[in-house]
Amino acid sequence: MKKIKHTSQKKSICLSHMPDFSKQLSQYMPEAATPIISAWINDTGCRFRISRSRTTKLGDYMAPFRGGPHKISVNHDLNPYAFLITTIHEFAHLQTWQQYKQRVKPHGREWKQHYKELMQPFLHLSIFPPDILEAIIRYMENPAASSCTDIHLFRVLRRYDVNNFEQQTIESIPANSIFALQNGRVFKKGEKLRKRYKCIELSTNRTYLIHPIAEVVLLTDTGDIPK
Repeated sequence: MKKIKHTSQKKSICLSHMPDFSKQLSQYMPEAATPIISAWINDTGCRFRISRSRTTKLGDYMAPFRGGPHKISVNHDLNPYAFLITTIHEFAHLQTWQQYKQRVKPHGREWKQHYKELMQPFLHLSIFPPDILEAIIRYMENPAASSCTDIHLFRVLRRYDVNNFEQQTIESIPANSIFALQNGRVFKKGEKLRKRYKCIELSTNRTYLIHPIAEVVLLTDTGDIPK
């Protein structure tokens, strides 16, 4: 399957004081989407930052504070389609805040409606491959707090990641496997309870519920377990 390459930018980049961001944005998202996103940045006066990789989130939105601008950041290392979807997600927060301020839930029905409306133009520009387009349409029936929360959409987006064949997830490893999360904590995989797996942290013997698409490193024997 053909993959779109993206720039492996390590430092944060803040887009500001420029009339058109299309050229800069085209390094991170499909080119056909960049005029729309550039217009959103200018129309809202948003400070849009291309961020270092963060394991806890793909992007975030911060409301204006003490006269400052709206702030949006998106991780630089997302594949182009995930980068665009995350950007739309954060602009939906911005638009929701403009209309309701803090009077509604962050991912309530108001945010969901804005997300659906903002996504519409991109569905008609032949930006997304058929598999991603189908997954987005399905996801839009009830958008969640993150595209990663929707397992089907996440799986489809991962097909377009660079070196995605090297990544393993909780759901892909055998029962009772010993594995490490990206933060180095080591667990034993247990049974699935509804949507998450019951896992025991070896160093504390505590039980945690871990999302099935959490990326892990499979430890083949006890010699691989960090001391």
